[in-house]
Amino acid sequence: MAFSIIRAARAVLHVTDLAAARDFYERVLGFVVTEADEGHLYLRGLEEYQHHSLLLKKADRPAVEAISYKVGSERELEELYRWFAARQLEPKWVDARSQRAVGRAFRVQDPSGLPLEFFAQMTAVERLLQRYDLYRGARVQRIDHFNCMVADVQQAYDFYVHGLGFACSEYTETKDGKLWAAWLHRKQNVHDVAMMNGKGPRLHHIGFWLPDPLSLIHACDVLAASGYGAHIERGPGRHGLSNAFFVYLRDPDGHRIELYNGDYLTSDPDFPPIRWDLDDPRRQTFWGHAAPDSWFEEASVVLDVHSGQPVEPKEPALAKVKPTFLI
Repeated sequence: MAFSIIRAARAVLHVTDLAAARDFYERVLGFVVTEADEGHLYLRGLEEYQHHSLLLKKADRPAVEAISYKVGSERELEELYRWFAARQLEPKWVDARSQRAVGRAFRVQDPSGLPLEFFAQMTAVERLLQRYDLYRGARVQRIDHFNCMVADVQQAYDFYVHGLGFACSEYTETKDGKLWAAWLHRKQNVHDVAMMNGKGPRLHHIGFWLPDPLSLIHACDVLAASGYGAHIERGPGRHGLSNAFFVYLRDPDGHRIELYNGDYLTSDPDFPPIRWDLDDPRRQTFWGHAAPDSWFEEASVVLDVHSGQPVEPKEPALAKVKPTFLI
C-alpha cells in the first residue's frame, strides 16, 4: 500500500547553545527565524511557507529527536498510524501541547532505529522567496533531504520502498551485488532520504536546497569571513551520484548540514534507478577533494521516541570497508 507521504518536512535537533546555533544558522547561513524562545529556535528557508523546517531545542547534549515527513491529509495520517501499529512498531501520538505550529502528529522508530515523525498540517507563514532584500549568507531556500547511516541498507530499502511507497533514484552496490546505499524519494527529485551502510542508526546530514551553485561559494566566503572557516568539512564540489553541487558544514554542536543545488527530475513512474559500483570514484566526487576521515566516522546520535534516550548504534551488516570514495 502506498501512502501520500509528500516530502521530507522538518528535523528536530538538540543543541547545547542556542545563541551559538542562532549565530551560525541565522546570521551566517541566512535561515529565517520564525520564532525563538529560551529553549527553542524555529528556522525556515526563504521559499518555505510553513512555520519551520528545522527546530533546534536546547539540551545537555547534541542529538536528533526526530526526522519528519509531511503527509497529504489527516485521513492518510490515521491510516499510516494504523499501518505502523499493525506491524508492532508502537507508534505514539505526540502531545499537542509539546508541539509549536505542528498539527496532529505521531512518532515511531523505524526498523533501522531512526526516529520518524509524520504530520499533515503546519501553521502557514509568509513566503519570502521574492524578498531579495532579506537574502544573506547561503540564501537557504528549503529543506531537501535526510541522509542516514544504517546497519542494514537492504532492510531499510525494503521497508521504505515496499512498505511506505518510496521510489529509488540511484543506488550503490558492491561487486557481489550487495546493496551499500540507496537514494529514495517521494517528491520529484533525487531523494528525500538516503540510506548508507555504516554504524547506525545515526543521522549523517540534513540537506538544504540553495537557489544556485554560486550561493554555495558565497556561503563559504561568508563562513570564512565570519570566523567559521573551520566548520567547512568538505567541498565545494559536485557529486556524480545525484549530479548535485554540494558543500558540507558542521554546526557548533557537530550536526552536519549539506548545502545542495543542481540535482534532476525523477517524476516519471518508469524512471530507471541508476546503479553505481562501490569502487567507482566518480559516484561520490565527480570533481572536488576526497572526503575527510570524519565523513566516514562521525554522525549525529538519534533518540528513542518513547524513552528519549540515545539509540545504541549497531555495526553494519556488510563488512566495514572504507572505500576510497563514499557519499
